[in-house]
Order: sequence, then structure tokens, then C-alpha cells
Amino acid sequence: MVQQLKAPIGLCLFLSLAFLSTGCALEQNSNAQPAGRPEQAEQPPLVEVAIATGTETAPTASYTGTTMALKKVVVRSRVEGQLLTLNAEVGDFIRQGQLLAAVEQDLPRTDVSEAQAELAARQFEVKEAESVLAEAKAQVERNRAELKQAEADARRLQQLAEAGAITAQQAEVAQTQQATAAQVLKASQEQVITRQQAIAATKKRVTAQQAILAQAQERLTYTQITAPQSGIVLSQQAEAGDTIQGGQTLVEIGDLSAIKVEVQISDRDLSQFAQGQLVNVALDAFPGETFPGEVTRISPVADAAARLIPIEITIPNPEGKIATGLLARVSLTNPNLTTAVMIPVSALNTGSNANQTTVFVPVTQGETTTVQARPVQVGPEDNGMVAILSGLSAGERYVVQGDRPLETGQTVRLSLLSE
Repeated sequence: MVQQLKAPIGLCLFLSLAFLSTGCALEQNSNAQPAGRPEQAEQPPLVEVAIATGTETAPTASYTGTTMALKKVVVRSRVEGQLLTLNAEVGDFIRQGQLLAAVEQDLPRTDVSEAQAELAARQFEVKEAESVLAEAKAQVERNRAELKQAEADARRLQQLAEAGAITAQQAEVAQTQQATAAQVLKASQEQVITRQQAIAATKKRVTAQQAILAQAQERLTYTQITAPQSGIVLSQQAEAGDTIQGGQTLVEIGDLSAIKVEVQISDRDLSQFAQGQLVNVALDAFPGETFPGEVTRISPVADAAARLIPIEITIPNPEGKIATGLLARVSLTNPNLTTAVMIPVSALNTGSNANQTTVFVPVTQGETTTVQARPVQVGPEDNGMVAILSGLSAGERYVVQGDRPLETGQTVRLSLLSE
């Protein structure tokens, strides 16, 4: 009986000890796991370090663009109608003031005739009103004379009435006639003022009609289209016999005495250009030839998205040899580029502030390596590489890339690919 009880008791003790051991192990694992995470988060940044080497680069930087006319004007029709003649074809040389085209004149001439007839009618109204005014002024003078006579008669009859020679009633009649004559004179004077105002209004209508006639005559001149500048016809967009609308383009004329080439440069290359700087221009249309050019304009506005700045180059073209629309390659000599250090563009983005003019260099003291930010002057980019003109010399180590943004003085770990 005792032996039968010992077996269950031993089994229970064994299971209890096993459960306690498992619980302690789980508790140790749960306590140990969080302790490992902070250690991993506190690891210094991992960086790849390379050695800067001097790279032989071309002594010139080249930019491509397209040739354009020095000045281009678009000649448009200012009236509608049928295009009778067009004396210009693509490639023709046109002189300033030369007749380019003629548009039918039927409608403009009709407008001029109507405006002239209306002006004549308005001018006749002025003359007629002036004649009426003259008659009104004459009537005023007659009325003034009649008033003067009525006043004299009234005084004389008053004296006779006072002397008893005539009745008082006769004297009163004379005074009434005097008052009537005064009213008639006043009415005729007001009539003169009215006529003068009417003449002034009619003259204003004449002035307005004269302006209408001048506009109609000017529109008539629009039917004769002349060249606003000398140059070569670059395009023709109408033919004789076409019915054209006001504002429709007929031809484009370009001044090819000089040629413009516009190139787009990176904001990093802006320091290599200056107003009046001389450059060399090569055209694929003329292999083996180089044309002198001059920087005539540097745009003050850059493309905010592409960080590109338009630069305008002017090339003399006195013989008209260079046409528009040609591929041009603009190059400028820069001796500093021959000794430039080339590094990956990614090396300029290793800082937390993404400073495009800063690289990080490693500094090792004992077993600890830190990084220091160093400002550099950058040059042109080529296939993912950027030229360092100053700030980093050949043989110096620099950070190519890291697993996180860097700060100056920060401790780092070197990757297996580091030099």
C-alpha cells in the first residue's frame, strides 16, 4: 500500500518541478529580449568610405542647344478678306518696308466712302446752323432798335401827357409797347444762345465723324502689308487667293545677321558663365568648324523643378551661313576641370540637411571613427559622377553613402566595402 502511494506522489513532485523550471526559463527569455533591442538601436551609422582619386577630364564643358534667329517677328493681317498677292516665300530676303501682301479693298473702301458722306452731312448741318444763328443775331439787332424806339416814344408821350396835350391812356399804351419790345429782345437773345449751343454740339459730331473717317482710312491702309523688319522669311502660312481673318499669320521673318543659341545649364555650373564671356560653338551642319560666340544673356529665373537656367549665346552671322534649327554644341575652356576629383553624386547627400555642397570625411582615432562635414566646390555632373573643384583632394577618404543621415562629429562604423 505504501509503495502504491509513493508512485503517484513522486510523479506529482516531478511534474511540479518541471513546470517551475519552464516558467523560470520563459521569464528569463522575456526579460532578456527587450534588453537586446536598445543595443541594436544604439549601433553607430554604417557608412561606406572610398579614397578620392584625381580623374583626367576634358578641358572643356559642353552644352547643347538649337540655333534661332536673333530677332523674329510674326506678320499678321489686320483685316479680313481675300489675300490678293503674297510676295514672300520661305528663304526670301525681305527688306524693311517692302510690300509683302495685299488684301482686297472693297469693304474698307466702302467704309471710307460712307464715313466721308456722313462727315459731309455733319459739316452741312454746321453751316446750316451757323446760317440760322446769323439770322437770329440780326433779329436781335432789329429787336434792340425797336426797343430803343419804343423807349423814346414812351418818354415823349409821357411828357405830352404831363403837359395835357394827350390823354394819360395814350402814354400808358406807349409804355406797354416799350415793355413788349424789351421782352421780344430778351427772347431773341435767348434764341441766339440756343443756336450757339446747337452749333457746338454739331461741331462735336463733326469731330467724332472725322475720327471715324480717319479710322476707316487707316483700316484701308491695312490692306497693304509691309515688312516690319529686314530678314529672311522663316515660314509661310498663307497663299494668294486664301480668305484670311483679322489676326491670321501670313509669314514669319527672322533677322539672321546674328544667331542665338539657348542652352540650359545646371545651377551648379552657373559660376562658370558671365555676361560677355567668349565661348566656342560647334554645329553638326559644319563638321570641323568652330564659331565664336558670346554670352549675351543669363536668365535671372531658373526652372524650380529641373534646377536649369537658360543661357543665351550670340554668334555673328554676317554672311547668313548659319540657318535656324541647327544643333549647336557650346563649349567653354575651364583649366580647373583637368585636375578635378570625381566622386559619386550620392556623396553630396549624406548629411541630415542634404547640403549639396558638403561631403563627409572620416577621422579615425584609435578604434573609433567619426565623420566631419567639409564644404566643397562642385563642377559639372557626368553619368552620376560630379567634379569636385576644391575642398577635397586626391588621396583623401570620404563617405560615399550611409544607412542614415550623418551629423558632423558623429561616430560611425565602416562597411566591409570601405577602403
